[in-house]
Amino acid sequence: MVSWHECERQAPELAKIARALMDDHQHKVLATLRKDGSPRVSGTESQFRDGDLWMGSMPRSVKALDLRRDPRMALHVTSADPGEGDLSAWRGDVKLAGRAVEVTDGELLASFDLPDSDAHLFRVELSEVVWTHVQGDERVVIDACHEGAEVRQVRRK
Repeated sequence: MVSWHECERQAPELAKIARALMDDHQHKVLATLRKDGSPRVSGTESQFRDGDLWMGSMPRSVKALDLRRDPRMALHVTSADPGEGDLSAWRGDVKLAGRAVEVTDGELLASFDLPDSDAHLFRVELSEVVWTHVQGDERVVIDACHEGAEVRQVRRK
């Protein structure tokens, strides 16, 4: 697993695009695993700070309890639909996968100015960053970077 900073070093162009899409949208969709292994999706917010990607959560929220039990997660961000016309105007969507590691250090928690003293804070360690978009006459272009590997591009008509 790698930090956001390491992702920027490994795949700078992909990280730049992913961050721009993430910064444009306050709300993201977080996928976690329930106790029985079935998926759960929840809304969440995230922020970049000190080379890491962070997510907070209200005290004892189901997503926080899921992540405490099993830190595997995925985060999805999509851009506005361009409507009719040029599909390549769609900026695409970004999917991140990895682990959310809960941070319990009191000083660090206080530095985030969380709304509740019992709030949860998670640092995201990445295993995958994927950007899906439309380009030119191509139907779909998928740029993907997996931990320790070069960016790979797949084009589908």
